[in-house]
Amino acid sequence: MAKTLVTGRESMTSKQRVQAFFRNEETDRVPIDMAWNPLIRKRVMEHFDAKTDDELRAALGIDFMGIGGQYKGPDLFEKIPERQVHPYYGWHLRWVEHGEGGYWDYCDFPLEHATVDEVAAWPFPDPDDFDYSHIEARLDTYPDTGFHAGSAGCACIMNTTGFLRSMEQMFVDLVTDDEAGLLLIDRLMAQQLTDTERVLEAGKGKIDFLWMGEDLGTQIAPLIGMETFRKHIRPRQQPFFDLAKRFGIPTLFHTCGSSSWAYEDYIEMGLTGVDTLQPEATNMDPACLKETFGGRLVFHGCISSTGALSFGTPDEVEADCRKTLEIMMPGGGYAFSPTHSLQDNTPTENVIRMYETVHQHGWY
Repeated sequence: MAKTLVTGRESMTSKQRVQAFFRNEETDRVPIDMAWNPLIRKRVMEHFDAKTDDELRAALGIDFMGIGGQYKGPDLFEKIPERQVHPYYGWHLRWVEHGEGGYWDYCDFPLEHATVDEVAAWPFPDPDDFDYSHIEARLDTYPDTGFHAGSAGCACIMNTTGFLRSMEQMFVDLVTDDEAGLLLIDRLMAQQLTDTERVLEAGKGKIDFLWMGEDLGTQIAPLIGMETFRKHIRPRQQPFFDLAKRFGIPTLFHTCGSSSWAYEDYIEMGLTGVDTLQPEATNMDPACLKETFGGRLVFHGCISSTGALSFGTPDEVEADCRKTLEIMMPGGGYAFSPTHSLQDNTPTENVIRMYETVHQHGWY
């Protein structure tokens, strides 16, 4: 049997905890989430003697789980040597080595110089090539879990378009109103919106929230200006918020970097909560976020994946986590999570201390 950090003091299910979190209510303990690279996951599983993801989630007390359709259609793109080619979007990835292992990174950018006609002819998946028949049964298998449709990549315009167009050309497209780039954005958003709607329909009211995302800032400043955001980003993401409203569920939005500059607009659009919340980025200090947006937004994240977790001692990790809990917990509306997928250079003992800390000090 796997070891566990769960104390047995819990008086709420994960679903109850997640739903109360979105209502900005205090819970028995803060909801807990995880995000990490495969190597970190493997090391933590070994620590807990966990053989399956279910055992690992139970050991850490994870409250969140995603749900979605499964692509059953044909590969729309040919394989390329030394590349991973996405079967129905067609973007390319190459393997990049680093000191602790490696990862797949985007490359080649097959639509970087594409014309309007070439973008219009680029293959896109048929909505009927996705299978949603398993969704309700999976939700029923885990009735006490807090489920989300979508992900940090849902409704994401700049990153997703950049995978095919290159980030540089994507920014040029937004500034110059390039027809080819804007057409690609609109085709991607239309496909994602249809997919998201079908997931929510298949969930039969058992999905708890919709997760979306857009990387909005560098560590020091916004990636784009407010004029560009309101012209090209906001109107193309609004239908996703409208969809969540139609299904009566809250929304969580992933925003890397210095992103609080856009939060007032997102509140107007129907946003319930924000994710990532890198504390080292400009205007993202947890205390400032809590003071400025507390009660109007809920917060998911704040535990820096590039701070003490990666470069500190276990005691420094604990101090950092306790400080964040003390700031963000009062009044409810906080879910404990790293700001990004933990990278391979993160010491296992730091990850364990992180979750030990929330199970010791994350109680109301």
